Amino acid sequence: MKIQSVIAAIVLGGALAAPAFAQTAAAPASAAKSPNSQQSRMKACNTQAADKKGDDRKAFMKQCLSTSGVSAPAMSQQERMKACNTQAADKKGDDRKAFMKQCLSTKS
Repeated sequence: MKIQSVIAAIVLGGALAAPAFAQTAAAPASAAKSPNSQQSRMKACNTQAADKKGDDRKAFMKQCLSTSGVSAPAMSQQERMKACNTQAADKKGDDRKAFMKQCLSTKS
């Protein structure tokens, strides 16, 4: 008796959920027919980032998608660390720590 109840509940739940899945599946199909500007930008950025991997690719994609398509070469994390270290050569202690935090968090 319990097994039949469980099976009936599963079948009923599936029947009730089917229209909801049908609606969500139809929406992306219509969106794929006419790409919007974000999709076009994503395609262009993916093409440009073909030779990049890992964190460099992630940073490039973030920068590329946030601009209007014109991308300046972004500094890698290692390059940014080197530049910030050079600028912070005369600082010590908490001043240096605060400067490095601010310098590394800026986008340049």
